[in-house]
Amino acid sequence: MPVVECDVETARERLADAGATFSEGNSEYEQWHADLGDAHAVAYEDKLVVQGANPTDITAVVEPERGGRVHVYFDGACRGNPGPSAVGWVLVSGDGIVAENGETIGRATNNQAEYEALLAGLRAADQFGFDEVEIRGDSQLIVKQVKGAWDTNDPDLREKRVAVRELLERFDDWSLTHVPREVNDRADELANEALDND
Repeated sequence: MPVVECDVETARERLADAGATFSEGNSEYEQWHADLGDAHAVAYEDKLVVQGANPTDITAVVEPERGGRVHVYFDGACRGNPGPSAVGWVLVSGDGIVAENGETIGRATNNQAEYEALLAGLRAADQFGFDEVEIRGDSQLIVKQVKGAWDTNDPDLREKRVAVRELLERFDDWSLTHVPREVNDRADELANEALDND
């Protein structure tokens, strides 16, 4: 549950511009509530507490655009292949973790889940306004396919690869590197926690 320290009136203006809906606070300490996309925020005197399936829907709006470079870690999890699946992603800048999320995505293959995790991480990096992404994942197949070293006959994976490449065009520069599973442990943890809690 992200906590964003900010001027809550400025945050409210940004959320209103983005199309959020508002309601009154439920106690003397809560100033207001806001809903946008799959996220819900509660405003206190100098901070927002953000909840929901995709907190980035709000945090990316209320935090100032960052620019610069971010590391995107991604991982998909699947119980059975295909089976119940989830994604996990983490954005890390020089200041530490910017945002992270894990969520279920229904029934998918492991490779589909890996692609969905990458897409979710890239969308979040784009929402936060980063200019460059250094992507890290432990799926050699995804890394090789996105970079063009390997092809695929699977039409669904082909579509997902096209969607990834289109998102990558939004950034000034990008790199994609295969890393060992232990380097990607937080994204893996988030995906598996989402499955465990579903």
